[in-house]
Amino acid sequence: MEPTSEQTSRGHDLHRRLIARLLQQAEDVRRLATGLDEEKLSRRTMPGKWSLKELVCHLRRVQHVFEGRIFSMLGEENPALPPYEPEGDAEFDAMVRRPGADTLAGFLRERTLLAARLEALAPAEWHRPGHHPEYANYDVHFAVEYLAHHEAHHLYQMLQRRVPLGKLPH
Repeated sequence: MEPTSEQTSRGHDLHRRLIARLLQQAEDVRRLATGLDEEKLSRRTMPGKWSLKELVCHLRRVQHVFEGRIFSMLGEENPALPPYEPEGDAEFDAMVRRPGADTLAGFLRERTLLAARLEALAPAEWHRPGHHPEYANYDVHFAVEYLAHHEAHHLYQMLQRRVPLGKLPH
């Protein structure tokens, strides 16, 4: 059964809200990491837990993974989407060795590009599927929503790591 025009409109409104959420969360990442030098960005303020810099690197790396999945689904019919294994990820390790300000700038630049690409999608493109071994109903919409929720979890961790480093920026 085809969705009604009202259902399609509501669905596309949700897609716009997801894009806005990704942009707002990127701004939150920027704000929480701003005004800190490399030493503070790299400091593990919670023993055994990632620093702000490592969290930004993780968010950028996961964004790369999800962009790859999204554009595979847009360009192929039901592509196989391998799970992401963060342990031993050489690209993450390479990011951590770079200056935190560079990683943050790259994350923000790439987020803006991702949002623009998502804004250009037709409603039907949001429902192009991919095959993921852990999720039965994986499509572009699922990938974007999962990315937003995953990132929100890490934003809370960023707040926890940022508090010991001084007053929160406004």
